[in-house]
Amino acid sequence: QVQLVESGGGLVQAGGSLRLSCAASGRTLNTYHMAWFRQAPGKEREFVVYISRSGGSTYYRDSVKGRFTISRDNVKNTMYLQMNSLKPEDTAVYYCAASRFGVGVTSGQYEYWGQGTQVTVSS
Repeated sequence: QVQLVESGGGLVQAGGSLRLSCAASGRTLNTYHMAWFRQAPGKEREFVVYISRSGGSTYYRDSVKGRFTISRDNVKNTMYLQMNSLKPEDTAVYYCAASRFGVGVTSGQYEYWGQGTQVTVSS
C-alpha cells in the first residue's frame, strides 16, 4: 500500500505560479498511475490531470490545458504539478491519487489518496 503526501500549496496572486508535489512512501511510485484532483468549497471533487505509470501518457481537463504541467520522477518517488497563470477559479484543495490498474478521470478509479494541499488564488 502506498501513502501519499501533498505539499507546495499556498496563497498566490492571479497570474502567479505554484508547484505542487506528491511524495509517495510504502511502495515505489512506478507501480501506480497517478492523477491530481481538486475540490473547491461547496463543489464536488473534480479531475485535473492524470499521468500514466511510465509518464508516457497524460490528459488534462480543458480549463488547465496550457497552464498546468504534470510530471513524475519515479526515482525520487514524487509526482509534480506545475501550475502557471493561475486564476481565482483554480482555488481549491488539490489531491493526488494513485491507481494500480489504469488511468481515468473519475475519482472512483483511484484507490489511494493524499490528504490534500490548499491552493488559494487571489484576484
